[in-house]
Amino acid sequence: MKVLVVNAGSSSLKYQLFDTVTGEVPAKGICERIGIDGKIDHKCADGRRWTEEISMPNHSVATKIVVDALTGKEYGCLASMDEIEAIGHRVVHGGPYFFESCLLTDEVLEKLELCRDLAPLHTPAAIMGIEGCKAVMPTVPQVLVFDTAFHQTMPAEAYTYALPYEMCEKYNIRRYGFHGTSHKFVSREMAKLLDKPVEETKIVTCHVGNGSSISAVKGGKVIDTTMGFTPLDGVEMGTRCGAIDPAIVTFVMKKEGFTPDEMDNFMNKKCGFLGVSGVSSDSRDVEAGILEGNKRCELAANVLAYQIKKYIGSYAAAMNGLDAVVFTAGMGENNVELRERVCKNMEFYGIEIDEELNAKTFRQSDNVKLSTENSKVAVWVIPTNEELMIASDTADIVSKL
Repeated sequence: MKVLVVNAGSSSLKYQLFDTVTGEVPAKGICERIGIDGKIDHKCADGRRWTEEISMPNHSVATKIVVDALTGKEYGCLASMDEIEAIGHRVVHGGPYFFESCLLTDEVLEKLELCRDLAPLHTPAAIMGIEGCKAVMPTVPQVLVFDTAFHQTMPAEAYTYALPYEMCEKYNIRRYGFHGTSHKFVSREMAKLLDKPVEETKIVTCHVGNGSSISAVKGGKVIDTTMGFTPLDGVEMGTRCGAIDPAIVTFVMKKEGFTPDEMDNFMNKKCGFLGVSGVSSDSRDVEAGILEGNKRCELAANVLAYQIKKYIGSYAAAMNGLDAVVFTAGMGENNVELRERVCKNMEFYGIEIDEELNAKTFRQSDNVKLSTENSKVAVWVIPTNEELMIASDTADIVSKL
C-alpha cells in the first residue's frame, strides 16, 4: 500500500511516501523554518534531490509545495496523487476524544476542531494539511495518528494536576503528553539495542527540536513525560516558555494588559529560545550567536541543557534506575553542543560520553552510541521515524476497510 505521511510540527513539515508492502520510501523531505523564511529539502530514492530556500509563511503554503514536489516532472515520483492509497497524519493532541489512531470522518474532524486551543501551534497546521489532502484526493482514506496515545499508560499520580478533582473531571484536565510516535519509535529501537527483555528496560527519551519533550519509558510504557495538558509544558523550546511558575501568567497579564488569548500567544510564540536569546527560535542561529560571543544566546542554550539534565535525574529516580538515554529529533540528532552540555558532569548517574565521537557528523539514518565503555548508562543518538509509525498505523486501519 502506498501511504503518504504528513507530519506537521510547529515550524516544520516532514513528509514521506511509503510503500508498506516493499518497505521502500520513493520520496521524502522536510520543509523547515516555516514562519521564519523557509527551506525545502526533497529527496527521491533514485538520488534526485531538490533543495531550495523558498518562502513559507505558513503551513498551507508548505503543504502545497510538498504536493508540487511529489508530482512534478523534475523531482516527482508520482504521475498523480491518485496513486496514493492512504494518507496518514500526525496529530499532536487528541484531547479527551482520541486515545488511539482512527479513520478520518466528518465527525472525527469536528472533534479535532475542539482540540485547537489545546495545541495552538500544531492543531491548526494539521487541520490545514488534512483539508488540503481532502481537496486534492477526496476519495482517499485518511488516518489520524495522535501524539497523545503512547502516553496513556501514565499512572494517575503522574498525569493528575493538584486542582479540585471535580474540575479536572469536568474539563478533562490532565497531563496528556506529546511526541508520542517519536518516543514510541526510539524507545523500541533502544530496547532492541540494550539486548534485554523490554519489560526490564528503563529509558529516558529526549525528543529535542523546535518543540521538545522528555519521557520516562519503563518496561516499554511511559510513566511520565514533560509536556502536559498542552505542548506548552516542560522544557524551554523554540518559541514556547515551557514550565513556569503559574503566578507569572497572571502577573504578566496584569503588567502588560494582556487578554487571555494574548497571553496564550505570548507564551507559545514569543518565549523560549526566541525570548531569551532575542535572536531566533532556531537553535542553529542561537549556536552561531554563542560563537559570536552573544551571552543571551549562551544563556538560552544553557537553560535548555540544564532542564533536560534535571529531568533525566528525576526520571531515573521515578524508574528506580536508568539503562539508557536517547537523543532524537532536530536538535537531539544534530546539535553536538546540546548533547555535550546535557551529559557533562553526570558521572553520578554513570553517564559518560565520548566527546570526539559526539562531535562527528552522522548519517541521518544511523543509530550511534555515544557513551564510553566505562559508562554505566548507554547514551545513543537514534534518528526518530515518526513517519514509519504513522504509515504502519495507517496501513493497518485502511487495510481493514
